[in-house]
Amino acid sequence: MFSLAGKVALITGGSRGLGRADALALARAGADIVITDILLESDVDEKALKSSVVGQALRKEGIVYAEQTAAEIRQLGRRAAAYKMDVTDREQIARVVTKVIKEFGHIDILVNNAAMLDHVATIENQDEALWERDLRINLTGAYYCAKAVWPYMKEQRWGRIVNMASVAGTMGGFGQASYSSTKAGVIGLTKSLALEGARYQITSNAIVPGIIGTEAWKKGDPKMNERMIARTAFRQPGEPADVAHAVVFLASEEAKYITGIELYVSGGIELFTF
Repeated sequence: MFSLAGKVALITGGSRGLGRADALALARAGADIVITDILLESDVDEKALKSSVVGQALRKEGIVYAEQTAAEIRQLGRRAAAYKMDVTDREQIARVVTKVIKEFGHIDILVNNAAMLDHVATIENQDEALWERDLRINLTGAYYCAKAVWPYMKEQRWGRIVNMASVAGTMGGFGQASYSSTKAGVIGLTKSLALEGARYQITSNAIVPGIIGTEAWKKGDPKMNERMIARTAFRQPGEPADVAHAVVFLASEEAKYITGIELYVSGGIELFTF
């Protein structure tokens, strides 16, 4: 079950956290993998990494691992590549998609994972420039990528689009107006894609993660993290693999009659817990 042999998956923001976990899980299920990210290791000067505290932190926290992840996937016997791609740049997306079609033959699965979550401020202190940036990356980026792969999925009459939403998009988030709004928008986009894609056997679904122990979450305020864990039914954060397994399922043939859903991988944070 859940074999993805012969499929090609494109994952945005795939160098770390959930994106990296998704790429590895999809590869283990048999898919060939294309990882995209705004930054690749080869873009970063190694001397600077070794001498810079920031550079060392990037390595330690798993911030830049797109090319390494692709290498790990090739060791599993799958084809893999890592391409630099800014999800806010339509021309760059088009070039990457064209390259994938040329080198891999087709695109079957799109995982829209790229996002920003560093703009935390109450509404009166939200920064307009960061609000616009979050819209471009988190929401418009997902739209651009879906639009770019759509003609190919439509022509082959098979496709899987998995968009990464968040409980912030379904519940709101204190100090997270921009992030919450974009993730709510991702859910709306998911449902529209589901309606339009059904006649071409293209499914579109959203994963709604709760508290997941990624590098970004571990960098957060410990007191806030504890508060979020306390309202989660399991009283512990999930693991990136928990999300990745859900992505594999939604990408599989077994999920062919599932579209337009919000699949919570949240440990019950949306439940009323004591």
